[in-house]
Amino acid sequence: NLKTSPDLPLEADVIKPEYFLGKTEAEIARLPVLLGNYRCELGEFFNVMGSGSDEITLEGDLRHVKQIGTGMKSGRIVIYGDAGMHLGAGMQGGEIRVVGNTGDWTGAEMRGGKIHIRGNAGHGLGAAYRGSRSGMNRGLILLEGNAGNETGAWMRRGMIAVLGNTTDFTGAFAVAGTILVFGSLGARAGAGMKRGTIVTCRQPDLLPTFIFDCSYRPGFLGLILMALRREGFPIDEQWIAGN
Repeated sequence: NLKTSPDLPLEADVIKPEYFLGKTEAEIARLPVLLGNYRCELGEFFNVMGSGSDEITLEGDLRHVKQIGTGMKSGRIVIYGDAGMHLGAGMQGGEIRVVGNTGDWTGAEMRGGKIHIRGNAGHGLGAAYRGSRSGMNRGLILLEGNAGNETGAWMRRGMIAVLGNTTDFTGAFAVAGTILVFGSLGARAGAGMKRGTIVTCRQPDLLPTFIFDCSYRPGFLGLILMALRREGFPIDEQWIAGN
């Protein structure tokens, strides 16, 4: 549990299963974190309970706690509360579940694993960092709320499903992968994309580089939606059966 909410951003990339596994409570509490440019220990901000395992449960307002689960390879993190920036960025495996909202760059440049968020996310969901041309490259992101700009920008593989709306530049410069948005898309969706798929349940404002083709029911989409339902994502029957 979070016992002290930091005034400055707390960089806590040590919060991931491979760093906790096999450690005692005291060893976990001594793991290093950065508060601004001050080196601190994890136990100064969190009550650590239980010896290290491959499943971590976090509770509290973690909006100022950054980099939770970055680069994680296995295990599970469950967060009850809002999480800060860079959650699950670059993760390669395992699972992160958030009962709350997340900040910018959630799942940025992830390489595998699954992130399931019950609330909203910020900008850059599953996207590439500034100066990079490789965004999400494998993995699954499920978002039950809304997302900001550049969702899936520079995406190369994997899948992002957003139950709510996204804002500008969804799927911009995508090379491959699938983005499903059940609400509305913002401006310039798919700008500069080479390949890949953007699925939306509302008529978008198409860029001049796209043209309307037809209305139909692709077989692959029903299979994807039923698979997402098995993952616990609330898929309405009308989306599976409709055009």
